[in-house]
Amino acid sequence: MRIFISTGDVSGDLQGSLLVRALLHQASLSGLKLEIVALGGEKMKSAGATIIGNTEKISSFGLLEALPYLLPTLKIQRQAITYLKQNPPDLVVLIDYMGPNLAIGKYVRRHLPNVKIVYYIAPQVWVSTLTAKDTKRIIDVSDKLLAIFPNEAKYFEQHAANVTWVGHPLLDRVKEFPSRQTARANLHIADNMTAIALVPASRPQELKYVLPVMFQAAQALQEKLEQVHFWIPLSLDIYKDKIETAIQEYGLKATIVSGQQKEVLAAADLAISKSGTVNLELGLLKVPQVVLYRLSPFTYWVGTKILKVTFDYASPVNLVAMKEIVPEFIQERATKENLVQAAMELLLNPERKKLLQTDYEQMRVSLGEVGVCNKAANEILQLLCHAEVR
Repeated sequence: MRIFISTGDVSGDLQGSLLVRALLHQASLSGLKLEIVALGGEKMKSAGATIIGNTEKISSFGLLEALPYLLPTLKIQRQAITYLKQNPPDLVVLIDYMGPNLAIGKYVRRHLPNVKIVYYIAPQVWVSTLTAKDTKRIIDVSDKLLAIFPNEAKYFEQHAANVTWVGHPLLDRVKEFPSRQTARANLHIADNMTAIALVPASRPQELKYVLPVMFQAAQALQEKLEQVHFWIPLSLDIYKDKIETAIQEYGLKATIVSGQQKEVLAAADLAISKSGTVNLELGLLKVPQVVLYRLSPFTYWVGTKILKVTFDYASPVNLVAMKEIVPEFIQERATKENLVQAAMELLLNPERKKLLQTDYEQMRVSLGEVGVCNKAANEILQLLCHAEVR
């Protein structure tokens, strides 16, 4: 039996890889022969999927930011639809990546009506004011929604969707991380050294809008802290040259690390990170963090002034609890001064660090139980087998 999985960025490739492993494992336990074909990246390929289109390098967020990736995205989308036409799968799994995935889902609905569609990690329409149309589109293409946040499940239940809360897959991934002591030993970090992780980009435009202010803050922290070193885990190797140039420009004592993201995050005394999946990884590791995000001024203006999009929080850590667990600074609030002040407080104020740890523990409880990926895989396989019987 064949499952087709569609993802659209580095985070989706990570989540997809965890699901692929779980699907193949659960299928083998049931004696089910399973083929998984996907739009994804190297992580999904390593997990056992056959990749028919690499989506790691075409991800974007915003209006102007998306323009350079429009044609490559459409090309991969056409590749996917051609494949689906020639090799109809037994089931389709969509992971986030709303625009292209809804287009694929709509094609399957229209031309392959017997193929079931599962939306796993649906776009976060439940946290934004601009939701009604997109919510309906997501529900219309989905036979089943698998929610990773409890509030996400409640939202879709209120809209009469067929949804199951499975928990957050990073609970499974964090089990694979080394201990803080082991991670620091592997990276040769001395006990008296303050290790700060900088996580600037998983999308190309973040190198332009997020990295500069993050490195300005790092430069200021370097002047304030005697024993400090910055560690930068690469999400994609193609970003290495630009990050190396920026390190030299800002005079940072920093090391770029490829293939050891788990060690960098686990070893850190503090992280300064863009908003994204990595925030939850850091939260589950109980690493203090400061979060920021910036878009082009035009995109932000259109979104907030014309489209009237509002959101309570950007960081997934804060979204889980719907309160500010970690300091986050978006757009004009993402300044060097704000980042440095928040970072110094987390590094030097024991009471602030204690409160953060308490909030992290509460956040962890609300994400579910370990075994999320197997639970999601079983939900998918049950739908797959039910569809086959029918």
